[in-house]
Amino acid sequence: MSNDELTRRDFVSMTVAAGLAAAAGSDVAAQQVVEKTVEIKTPDGTCDAAFIHPASGAHPAVIIWPDAFGLRPSMRDLAKRLAAAGYSVLVPNPFYRMAKSPLYEDASKVNFQTERPKITPLIGSIQADGTVERDAPTLVAWLDMQKEVDRNKKIGTQGYCMGGGLVVRTAAAVPNRVGAGASFHGGGLVTDRPNSPHLLAAKVKARMYFGIAINDDMQQPDAKTKLKEAFDAAKVPAEIEVYSMAQHGWCVPDMPAGPNGPIYNQADAERAWAKLLTLYKTALV
Repeated sequence: MSNDELTRRDFVSMTVAAGLAAAAGSDVAAQQVVEKTVEIKTPDGTCDAAFIHPASGAHPAVIIWPDAFGLRPSMRDLAKRLAAAGYSVLVPNPFYRMAKSPLYEDASKVNFQTERPKITPLIGSIQADGTVERDAPTLVAWLDMQKEVDRNKKIGTQGYCMGGGLVVRTAAAVPNRVGAGASFHGGGLVTDRPNSPHLLAAKVKARMYFGIAINDDMQQPDAKTKLKEAFDAAKVPAEIEVYSMAQHGWCVPDMPAGPNGPIYNQADAERAWAKLLTLYKTALV
């Protein structure tokens, strides 16, 4: 079946996404959306991805970088909600070099410690030097060929946990197309390595937002300062905010529970979502 054919699953996705947006109290009229699974040829192979967009019209594009559990239903749900707000959203499988998605259907059922030997090389496969720098231009070029994408609008990108660093690398790799980047509980944004994402600030032209979990801030209290200094020096607008009641992973509904209970924090996740929509409305012009 071709990507352009409306399947029964597409129709169900349209209904579900509209319901998600309505339930979230969206300030825009929820649009019906279509969900497709696509394959994109890259310099390193074939990347499977979810492409979710309003049922009609051309809209600003957004690339969502998943966390360490990869492309799965919860990431598709985030994309559906964003599409219902008027964006054409691509969620790549960040681990396509090693496996097709989904590797995990429901991250809440995963024991990260026992799965670490499997997850660590997966993360390494996308965090290696040059990977995002090859992937991002390819993904952007693919989006710009889709009729559902308004090429006159800038592209946004958002990421969760490990995806936060991928957002910065994407913005730096395609600076003339990426107009906004948002990192939520991003990992490894500031390191002492020469490929640390914060060192890419001078290559970025996008408006940036960094939402930092309180436990991440406690473990690396100087990271927010170094991020701010780097983007200020590059004259790149960047808002950096510590969520004082939120733990690492708070934005993702199926995040596994931590030692002190659930990680997902709906109130702060909604606050972060509002920040995201404001960023995109401001910068994707």
